[in-house]
Amino acid sequence: MTKKMKTPMRKCTGCGEMKNKKEMFRVLKTPEDDIVLDATGRKNGRGAYLCPSSACLGLAIKSRGLERSLKVTIPETVYEELKKEMAAIEQ
Repeated sequence: MTKKMKTPMRKCTGCGEMKNKKEMFRVLKTPEDDIVLDATGRKNGRGAYLCPSSACLGLAIKSRGLERSLKVTIPETVYEELKKEMAAIEQ
């Protein structure tokens, strides 16, 4: 008998929906305190997950969900960079 593997689920910091980890983007706080979008999902650091839509990013910014998840205050310039990266990925 084969065992069925569990699919890892993560919660979106924007909309709060639970989804498959592979369907979501990981926003990462590196050990150097940089905030970046982790496309591979394997970089070292504290991560928070977002749905692949700019609407969820907007909700996460408004509710300060990313700041709570990453346990750091995020400057407006980093949010602008994340919006640009998300727009580039959506196209």
